[in-house]
Amino acid sequence: MKELLYIDRFEQAEALFKPQRVEVLRQLAQPRSCTEIGAALDQTPQRVYYHVKKLLAAELVTQVSERKVRGIHEGIYQASAQSYWLSPRLVGTIGVRKARDELSLGYLLNLLEDVQSDLVELDQRADELPTLGISGEIHLPAGNRQEFLDDLRGTLQDLFRRHGGATGDRFRLAVACYPKEHDHE
Repeated sequence: MKELLYIDRFEQAEALFKPQRVEVLRQLAQPRSCTEIGAALDQTPQRVYYHVKKLLAAELVTQVSERKVRGIHEGIYQASAQSYWLSPRLVGTIGVRKARDELSLGYLLNLLEDVQSDLVELDQRADELPTLGISGEIHLPAGNRQEFLDDLRGTLQDLFRRHGGATGDRFRLAVACYPKEHDHE
């Protein structure tokens, strides 16, 4: 099972956009038969098989083995990946995205799409890659926002200067900073 499957064909997206198929797909995190899935979802094996066939045709599920039960060959299926990402290019950008500068939402959306594309390429090339993910939350009074953004930009520019040589392994660093709604406790 792959870690990530990037859905960039309409046929794949269409096969995925049925709530019952998503439930079947979730059941296929581990190899299972249509009979086993049907019992878990309170559906007939035939109904489950109908959805599994659609998922198979879209390459979202694979048949991993087969067994004989009471003289009938029963397929064992598994999801093709642990995560399924829809390509933003399925629809594409409608109109011109306003990416005026690094502080605009359009710039951030373009950056996220680039990072998503890069991750898909990485997933197809190697099993284990030297990656780093960091996430955190900062609480800023309104008057300190610009100072924080200036500090962040300066720190990153210094990092790029110190480690941005022309030789060695090439890495991409993408930093996103955006307001977050307060959690209701």
